[in-house]
Amino acid sequence: MPGTVAVLHNPPPRARLRTATRLAVCAAVPWFLCLWWGTSTVPVPAALPAVLILREDVYAAPRLGWDRLVGVVVGVALSTFVLHWLPPPSASSVTSASAAASVSFLAVLACGCAGMYLMYRDGAPNQQVLITALVIYATAVPGYALARLVESVVGIACVVLLGPLLWPPDPYRSAAAGLDAYRSEVGGLLGSVAARLTGGGPPTAPELPERAVPWTLPQDGLAAYDRAARRARLPRPYVRAPSRPPDGLGARLRLAARSALTLQYFTQELRERARATGTTGTTGRGGPPGPGTPPPGPGAPSPDPALRDLAPLVRATARALDAALRGEDCAADLERARGLDLAHRAAHPTRRDAVLRAGLHLTHEAVADHLSARP
Repeated sequence: MPGTVAVLHNPPPRARLRTATRLAVCAAVPWFLCLWWGTSTVPVPAALPAVLILREDVYAAPRLGWDRLVGVVVGVALSTFVLHWLPPPSASSVTSASAAASVSFLAVLACGCAGMYLMYRDGAPNQQVLITALVIYATAVPGYALARLVESVVGIACVVLLGPLLWPPDPYRSAAAGLDAYRSEVGGLLGSVAARLTGGGPPTAPELPERAVPWTLPQDGLAAYDRAARRARLPRPYVRAPSRPPDGLGARLRLAARSALTLQYFTQELRERARATGTTGTTGRGGPPGPGTPPPGPGAPSPDPALRDLAPLVRATARALDAALRGEDCAADLERARGLDLAHRAAHPTRRDAVLRAGLHLTHEAVADHLSARP
């Protein structure tokens, strides 16, 4: 699965305004603090942490800020050490300026790359090491390295302290929003798939999304839910009395995450079935042919009875999953879906059809486990 992405893929204007205002405040405060302190006349490094650290999860600012601070410290140390032994080009004579620039640049580049990859964390190098080393090399002014370090510390401290206090998000609300978005998108997807299957043909490419959404939405919701748990462990002033999560939200998110895997497998098998039969689809949104639709030509593939009989099973599975994700009683819907699964298995026992049903069967098992775990 891809990495975590934002739960709300298109946040409302009010949320965007809050995010922009938070970033502007966290960039302006350290800027004016460094001007008052007199570190430099243009303390840009103090404003950069707000842009590079603040994310949707503002409570991750301490971890990201620490990574950036360590990168700045190592980059300053490396560039200072290299430039002590290899003066920058401006300190060389005119005739040897080009050679000095090449040697000193390559030395800073090699040391910065080594430090960047030696400080690997979370599967990625610490790029701040090389960025800091190259910036200090390009600005070879006495005292600039120390000023950049001080300004970076001030900027990171302001982001870490102010970020979580300015309109802190409600992780439980974000998790619930992600769950609702997933339930809505999957319901619509399975509805269109069932409509197409009623005609005896597999859904076509436009009806089966290649993109990660909605399959990543449950993981995003679980990430937001975990943020709420981490938030409760943070020391004050980060902790504001968190709202209580809706009953069973965590269990429903875990069910959504399981069903995302099983249904993604099911849709992928449908795509493979469509590719194998050479179906291209000419009925627009994928519904069954209308009353005025001419019959298929001699070369058109004939309707597949296994796919046609799968449509009620898809609808029943969608109803059972939707009720479970809502937190409602879905025992009756699940029993009906399992009965249709057994009937389809008896009518179409081939290995090819069993593979196609596997995703739906695993979805039933996930819903059943969810029901059995409920108090």
